[in-house]
Amino acid sequence: MTRPEPGDAPALKPFADESEVRRIGDLTIENRTDQVSLYGSLDLTRDQSGLRHARALKRIVEAIVHALETQTDLPEAIAAPEPPERTKNPFT
Repeated sequence: MTRPEPGDAPALKPFADESEVRRIGDLTIENRTDQVSLYGSLDLTRDQSGLRHARALKRIVEAIVHALETQTDLPEAIAAPEPPERTKNPFT
């Protein structure tokens, strides 16, 4: 589910599901149960639009930090995912 992050919308609940995606400008925030991925770009311009984007980003980052700080069994690092198995191309 993709939807824009309006200036007054609540921040996503980090690490809660595998489907929530938010966008702030051209920055995409993907929620997963083991990570939150941010990619793209975001220009924080010196105007009302830049302020709305900065506040939306702040809410999301604060929610991520809060979720991590309140987890009592936070590991030092999570294991990297295993690479997918290679299969022979049936068309060659």
